[in-house]
Amino acid sequence: LFFGGSLKSALDRLAADALAAVRGGAKIVILSDRESLATKDTKDTEGKRIPSLLAVAAVNKSLADAGLRPSVGVVVESGEVSEVHHFAVLLGFGATAVNPWLALETVSEIGRAGLPRSAVETTALHAVRPETAPYLATSNYVTAVCKGLMKIMSKMGISTLRSYRSAKIFEAVGLGPKLMAEYFEGVVS
Repeated sequence: LFFGGSLKSALDRLAADALAAVRGGAKIVILSDRESLATKDTKDTEGKRIPSLLAVAAVNKSLADAGLRPSVGVVVESGEVSEVHHFAVLLGFGATAVNPWLALETVSEIGRAGLPRSAVETTALHAVRPETAPYLATSNYVTAVCKGLMKIMSKMGISTLRSYRSAKIFEAVGLGPKLMAEYFEGVVS
């Protein structure tokens, strides 16, 4: 999800590449920012990352316009994702699955490092063997995200993720009409 030149041309290229891959037989498209965020020289990549929501929206629209979306999984592997709302928006605009790799690494590291003494009294981590603390921390994070998504969907009267995915039941604030028409068609702004 790294680009040089204009964001529009990068999104068009990404959508075309995904469409070509699916027409070539791919059943899963993975949109990842892991390499661009892991690069050592941030000077070269700063401001040149495609936001994961725009990437999902562009790929989802391209596949839907070609009539290929139902048969393809779109997986987002992003360091941007950390909060339940991030998951909800990505799923609501077409992601089939989301891998919040940086959040999982961070939570795992917190579990590995242990907690400050004051926090030990208020958490179950103190009763866990040190080698299993990272697993417990990531498991708790995933559970919290899943519960948060269920709460969001239930408030909308949606009982399955399949019904929520690509539903675009959001309102946008601060996005221009051209961007809305191109990538977020049908969303109120």
